[in-house]
Parts: sequence; structure tokens; C-alpha cells
Amino acid sequence: MSCKDLTADKLLLERFRQGDERAFTDIVHRYREQIFRRVFGMLKNHEDAEEVTQDTFLRARRGLENFRGDAAFSTWLYQIATNLAHNRYWFWWRRGRHAAVSLDAATSAHSDLTLAELLPDEEPDPGKKAVTQELVERVEAAMERLSPSHREILTLRNVRDLSYEEIAALLDLSLGTVKSRIARAREALKQVLGEQAA
Repeated sequence: MSCKDLTADKLLLERFRQGDERAFTDIVHRYREQIFRRVFGMLKNHEDAEEVTQDTFLRARRGLENFRGDAAFSTWLYQIATNLAHNRYWFWWRRGRHAAVSLDAATSAHSDLTLAELLPDEEPDPGKKAVTQELVERVEAAMERLSPSHREILTLRNVRDLSYEEIAALLDLSLGTVKSRIARAREALKQVLGEQAA
């Protein structure tokens, strides 16, 4: 962000603190499109991205009095948006909004076959469809038994289909930490799936 942008933000915040409500409207106009793009990239759903964008500015409006300026205003605003989008995603997960789970981990501790390999390109016959649905349900049940951190990182990678780099940015982790955590989470998932099959 340029010095000019930082100065513009500072002036808007100063106007707002002096009681100029139009300053907040200017803040919304200044950042709305950027916030929407960011959360849409995470949620892949227009309606939810719109709601999270609105919630971001509502949350920012309530919190502006306490904004100390330790970080750039835009960074603070993006963090609010990211947290809200993340919370919205976990709400989906708990409500079972994702009917299909695409995991490249083995389906059990005794097999190298992945769920992705079991999902055919064409419409399956009823027998295969039933097997696939059973596997999806097994994986979902196994995911619920994982630790929150393992469940979170596998969901970001395999359900939300985020890249390692996107996950690192979202969780504020190094790329190496993301890769090792995903590897450990996949091992944990294989172990749970193996226990289910036993």
C-alpha cells in the first residue's frame, strides 16, 4: 500500500472520529469491492460473500473507536473479513452443507485407494453410487473425529480446494508448516478410517 493510500485512510478515520458519518460511507466505497473479491475467493458463493462483506463493515463500524493503528487500516479490515468468512465456512461444515468430500487421502489404513479414484467421471450405476455415498459418509464421520486443527486444514485443502499458499496466508502459517500439518492430518484421517473399517 502506498503512502498516499495510508494518508487517505488516516484522514477518513480522523473524519469519522470527529463525528463525520459520511467518512464511514467513503470507507465502504473505498474497500467494498476488494473485500468482496477476497471473501468470494474463499467462499465461492456470491450470496454468502455479499453477506460477509456487509458483516465486515458492520463489525468494522463497531470496532473503529478501538482501532489503534498498530497495523494498516486495510490489513485490519481484511483480517475482519477473513475471520468472518472462515467462521461462515465452519458454520457450513457443521450444518453439512458440503454433500461431497473430495479427499486424496487413502480411504483406509489398509488401502492406497483414494476417494477421488472411486468417483467416476460419468454417472455411476446405483450399486457404485451407493458405495461412493457410503465412503463419503465414512470420510465425513472420520473428519469429525479429527482434532480441530487437522479437520480445519484438511477441509481448507480438500473441500475448499485452496492451494498451500492460500492456506498459509489464511492461517498465518509458513508454507512448510502447512505442508507438514496437512501430512499429519492425512495420517490421522487414515488411522481413523482404518479404525472404522476394523
